[in-house]
Amino acid sequence: MRVDLHNHTILCNHANGSVESYIKKAIDLGIDFYGFTEHAPMDFDYKYRMSIQEKEFYETTIKFYKEKYKDSINILLGYEVDFMQSIKILDEILDAKVDYLIGSVHFLESKNEESPWGFDNPEFIGKYKNKDINSIWIDYFYAIEKLAKLNKFDIVGHFDLIKVFKYLPTKNIKSLALNALKQIKKSNMVVEVNASGFRKPIAEQYPSKDILEVCFELDIPITFSSDAHEIDQIGYKYEEVKSLVKSIGYKKCAIFQNREKELIDIL
Repeated sequence: MRVDLHNHTILCNHANGSVESYIKKAIDLGIDFYGFTEHAPMDFDYKYRMSIQEKEFYETTIKFYKEKYKDSINILLGYEVDFMQSIKILDEILDAKVDYLIGSVHFLESKNEESPWGFDNPEFIGKYKNKDINSIWIDYFYAIEKLAKLNKFDIVGHFDLIKVFKYLPTKNIKSLALNALKQIKKSNMVVEVNASGFRKPIAEQYPSKDILEVCFELDIPITFSSDAHEIDQIGYKYEEVKSLVKSIGYKKCAIFQNREKELIDIL
C-alpha cells in the first residue's frame, strides 16, 4: 500500500490548488491512503493557518470528496497542530471528529523574547546567527518531548525540522533526540517520514537516517508524508524514502481511521 498522510489545502494561505486536483494527482500516482492535514486554527500566527470559522467548511469538503472518490482512493481527514507551551490548543481541534492529529513544533519559545520564534520560516532565518546552535537543538527536542507527553496527537510531524537550514549542532544528534524519541514510544505515537526536507536547504527527509535507525531500534512505527503545498509536490521522492526505510528494516507503516492506528505493508 502507498501512503501519504500529511498534505495541505489553500486554507493555510500558503498552498495552491484545489482539494479535488490534489486527490486526482494522488490517484494518478497510485496512492492508496491520502490524508489532508490543514494547519489547525489557533490564537497565534493567523497568517499561516486556517481560521476557526473555516473548520466546518474544511471538514465538510474533505468528507465530500472522501465519499466521491471512495472507489478510487482512501481519503483521510486530519489536522496539523502547532505545539507551544505558552499557547493553548483549541478544544475544538483536540476533540474534532477526524482520523488523526499531527503534532508539530514550528516555533521555539524563550523567556528573553516577546514572541515565539518561527525557526523554519525564511523570514526569521537571521536569528540563527545570534543563538547557540546546540542550545537551539536541545530546546527543540525538549519541545518535541513535551508534545509527546501531552498524549493528544497520533503522529509527530517532521521530527527533526530544526535542521531545515543546515544549522547543525556540534553535539551528537541522536543523543540530543533520544529522550524525545523515548517519550514518543511511551505515548504510542508514530513518526512520519516527511519528504518535504528534500525541497529545503537540508535536502533530505525528516527525520534523518540516523534518527530513523533509532526509531526502528525503539520499535516506533512510521508513516509517509509529502507535506504537499503544491500539486507537483504530492508523492515527491516517495521511492527514495521507501527504499531508505526498508533498508533500515521497516516493513510496515501506519494509517489511521477515526483515531485508530493500523499497520499495513509497505509495498
